[in-house]
Amino acid sequence: MPNRPTLRLAVVDDHPLFVRGLELLLPAATGKRAEVVGSTGDAASAASLVSRCLPDLVLVDLHMPPPGGIRAVAAIRRTSPRVRVVAMSGGDDPEPALDALRAGAEGFLPKSAEPEELLPPLLAILDGWAVLPGELLRALLRPVRAAPVDLDQEERWLLRAIAAGRSTLEIADELHVSERTVKRMTAALLRKLRVSSRAEAAALAGHAGLLGG
Repeated sequence: MPNRPTLRLAVVDDHPLFVRGLELLLPAATGKRAEVVGSTGDAASAASLVSRCLPDLVLVDLHMPPPGGIRAVAAIRRTSPRVRVVAMSGGDDPEPALDALRAGAEGFLPKSAEPEELLPPLLAILDGWAVLPGELLRALLRPVRAAPVDLDQEERWLLRAIAAGRSTLEIADELHVSERTVKRMTAALLRKLRVSSRAEAAALAGHAGLLGG
């Protein structure tokens, strides 16, 4: 019987050979500290798979047929918010990985990683750390260029207020509307900017020059 608990993994990937390789090699490479307890090649079935097999962590390939890996990540986060999600990809483009992080993934690992190399980052993610390759981290920290978003006068005012750190109540008082209305306006602005939080909106405004004019 192993001295340390087994890390239970689910795999969402439409490449059977890759999945089978993990099933065979991961227990051997980690001294039986990690094992695959479930897998699916259908992104639409990812959330139900996780609900059934109750893993500690899910590996999701981002390059899958529709609805795709990004939506699989988001669905898993909605239905099993305590399960950690790690995105994987064999490509070099950082954008899908960034989208996966926005959808709720706690980390990203290249599919070129050897099984014995996977255990330390997976355990770190399980402990609450975010794990990213250096190139992806640099892409996250790179200043954002002006986004092709056309904001009207009211949206620009709201974005300035958010960037200035004004509360929902303060904005509501200024506009003479309810806090619920401000929350609805803010949610619509975040969707338009393609960000998920007020902090991201403020950062985007500062980096991309969306506060000018």
